[in-house]
Amino acid sequence: MKDYLVRGMSMDGFVKVAAIRSTQLVQRGAQIQKTTPNATAAFGRALTAASLMGNMQKVENGSMTLQIRGGGPIGTITVVSDAIGNVRGCVTEPNVPLVEKYPGKLDVGATVGTDGTLTVIRDLQMKEPYIGSVQLVSGEIGDDVTAYFVQSEQIPTACALGVLVDRDRSVKVAGGYLLQLLPGAPDDIIDRLEAGIRKAGAVTPMLEEGLTPEDILGQVCGDLGVVFMETTEVAYRCYCSRDRVEQALISLGRKELSEIRDEGKTFPVECQFCDHVYEFTPEDIQNLLEKL
Repeated sequence: MKDYLVRGMSMDGFVKVAAIRSTQLVQRGAQIQKTTPNATAAFGRALTAASLMGNMQKVENGSMTLQIRGGGPIGTITVVSDAIGNVRGCVTEPNVPLVEKYPGKLDVGATVGTDGTLTVIRDLQMKEPYIGSVQLVSGEIGDDVTAYFVQSEQIPTACALGVLVDRDRSVKVAGGYLLQLLPGAPDDIIDRLEAGIRKAGAVTPMLEEGLTPEDILGQVCGDLGVVFMETTEVAYRCYCSRDRVEQALISLGRKELSEIRDEGKTFPVECQFCDHVYEFTPEDIQNLLEKL
């Protein structure tokens, strides 16, 4: 079953809601980055959050970059989403040792760390991108995304993310939800929403039970009800191309390109976001030098 994202509103119109099943895209990202279980869980949560946030932009050809630097063993997590919610990303250190909060529960916070920041870069196809950054709260990523929206964009938000890594290191389930209060929401809406979140519990058990994104929002919103407005298929998708790699090589300058050419060997360039390798022969490098 393909990954997809649903977006909607509470019946009273005071809460924007979105939820996603991201199992396949997280699995693909983990395969490409060759992550160990703790890194898979952290990277997968970041991919899931970025998909939800990127889909919110509604700017054609826009993009959203989520960067998390917490000082933990995984180093920096960088994830990019397009305006649909398709994502790609990378981590500094994919080979993270196993750390558990308790048997069977991976400690994502310890993997990410809390001594650092969560940064959001929104490319809205304007002259300058919007950049917002907040201190990490827990390193669990869901809490940190919540803090970002509250502190940087002044939007009361609840974000919950979950990635369940199986014994064979594959991704069993992954997904999450994002709820945002709209201006004018009365206090009783907040109380009812908080009650619904507590009653629904963590995301991972709901996903493991087979609940769909629609089911999850129904559980979380409770008696507020949900009107679903949009369903979008999402995937792990990289937009690299040979032309883009050529431009990157040209930016190295004449001296460095000449040295690469003079080695007389095929020069491989691997995309950091996917497993595609672009090979350039000495003749290809000479052509780039001529373009310079």
